Amino acid sequence: MRLLFGTALLCAIPAALFGAKETPPPGTAPKPFQLPPTDDFTLPNGMRVTLVEYGSVPKVAVRAYIDAGGVYEPADQVWISKLNALLMKEGTATRSAAEVAREAGGMGGQIDLDAGAEFTTAGGIVLSEFGPRFVALVADVLEHATLPASELARLKANLARDLAVEKSQPGSLAREVFLETLFPNHPFGRIYPRENMLQGYTIEQVRAFYGSNFAASRTHLYVAGKLDPGLKKAIGDSFGAWQKGSTASEAPANPVKNRSLQLIDRPGAAQSTLYLGLPVADPASADWVVLDVMNTMLGGSFASRITSNIREQKGYTYSPVSLIGTRRRLAYWVQMADVTTAVTGPSLKEIFYEIDRLRQEPPSAEELKAIQSYLAGLFILRNTVSPDAVIGQLHFVDSQGLDRSYLSSYVQKVMAVTPREIQRVAETYIVPSKMTIVVVGDKAKIADQLKPYESAQ
Repeated sequence: MRLLFGTALLCAIPAALFGAKETPPPGTAPKPFQLPPTDDFTLPNGMRVTLVEYGSVPKVAVRAYIDAGGVYEPADQVWISKLNALLMKEGTATRSAAEVAREAGGMGGQIDLDAGAEFTTAGGIVLSEFGPRFVALVADVLEHATLPASELARLKANLARDLAVEKSQPGSLAREVFLETLFPNHPFGRIYPRENMLQGYTIEQVRAFYGSNFAASRTHLYVAGKLDPGLKKAIGDSFGAWQKGSTASEAPANPVKNRSLQLIDRPGAAQSTLYLGLPVADPASADWVVLDVMNTMLGGSFASRITSNIREQKGYTYSPVSLIGTRRRLAYWVQMADVTTAVTGPSLKEIFYEIDRLRQEPPSAEELKAIQSYLAGLFILRNTVSPDAVIGQLHFVDSQGLDRSYLSSYVQKVMAVTPREIQRVAETYIVPSKMTIVVVGDKAKIADQLKPYESAQ
């Protein structure tokens, strides 16, 4: 009773007695990200190397990026790069898979291999004192993988399970059709194999992919963190004898800029999955940083306009998001959302409303400043988490043909973007009449809702 009485008395006291709530002081301008000096060199066999001393924690990240991703797969061998990466982890000419894992574990880490759209990556993070030994272990896996035929059936079965799981998800179905439409008859548009295609792969095909794509001239090795004095010698000793191989041949892509709507039927679905987007300027463009800020404001952050509209105000969805996807020398913008079936059409209406609003009038300086501070702070935070993050940023600028100064000047460029520039890039690039739209949902319930979006507006 005493507590209740005290609380009631406190509530009855006029707020004026406590004084007016003070406005917090304005925050300081975000500090720029300072890229540490890098040591860049090329081995006689053509392998590029970048070393960067970073941080005070006694750990080192070692990552090799090889031009051996999905873009180099034959049209009838989708995911063979993934199968190859899995087989490469099954041992080398001198080490079994268990021995590779045990050695990496003894250094405080593990070796990861992953095949993406453009690159296969290999490496990991270990204690700095083991940096030279870990470099040698990574080199052994890359240069002397045995790709044992005895493991082929098991690994194909694992990939088949992964494929079945992914193809059961509406987001995966939407992404597949979206990229197929955006990149017709191109490896970027082929993200899933047919199951019978996957099951038909032979060890000879995997070994052919490995032999054609894994070579020194197609590799860039990055090492970041607390660097052991013996690292540079270890890199030369471990990778110096690797075959040079042929440089990667590019497969130019011409993404589609035409309006289309595709509906994938999922009878009984309680939600509709939306994907809509189109090609935009690539990272080498003078508009790239402005596009980045514009995307963050439009749909790429929790405080974005589309999120505020269809999540906070309307309650149509829980986690909408937009992003700018990149490939080498190209980019595309895409908005994604899982919305309640009954509001599929209204959700698209509100998304296009926010796009049109940003295309027609610049944002306020106050709204822009909040987005700029968020984006600049996020960039700095991401690059101070681990040396691996710095490697990711370095590889991004290198693979896109950008100058390294991009990283050190990014924050200043973000903070220099003006409201008029935001409107200009939205009007220039985020054009509704050129968008690919993909919807996965219950056709019987949403087909009529989608009719207004079947043709260019």
